[in-house]
Amino acid sequence: MFRAFVVQIGLVFAICAAMASVAHAQQKTLGTFGDWTAVVDGTGPKKLCYVGGKPKKSKGEYSKRDAVHFLVTNRPADKVKAEVSATAGYTYKAGKDAQVEIGGKTFKLFTRGGNAWAYDAKGDKALVSAMKDGKEMIVRGTSSRGTQTTDTYSLSGFEEALAAIDQACAGK
Repeated sequence: MFRAFVVQIGLVFAICAAMASVAHAQQKTLGTFGDWTAVVDGTGPKKLCYVGGKPKKSKGEYSKRDAVHFLVTNRPADKVKAEVSATAGYTYKAGKDAQVEIGGKTFKLFTRGGNAWAYDAKGDKALVSAMKDGKEMIVRGTSSRGTQTTDTYSLSGFEEALAAIDQACAGK
């Protein structure tokens, strides 16, 4: 009986690996625009589109940090357009907001685990508008260990990358 269970678990893992391979095959880069890359993932009703950027420079007294990036995502099936999210490369300090600064304007993002989001669609819209008009974006966060980080992103090409995903997820 235990052996049959192990065989079933192995089969489940094989199916999951095959599904991940198919999902990855459905991901398509629409292009790199300045310092931002536009991607469409999937087809049909569950298709999503996003632009992603990586910091040009990062500061903080940390010994190790995982991947750091900032995304703006469209999920038409969920009626979500231009949802912002930041990935810190560490676990954020619980209850402590991340901050984004663009051209003297500051935006707060709530944190959970290693990610941060705007509090609502109005916050997403204001932040994306500032990103379109700005030249540089600074994201500040505090890790669960109290380490403060500052990530500086170039906004070169952001508006063009956003236009590419807007078109791809509108079905045009």
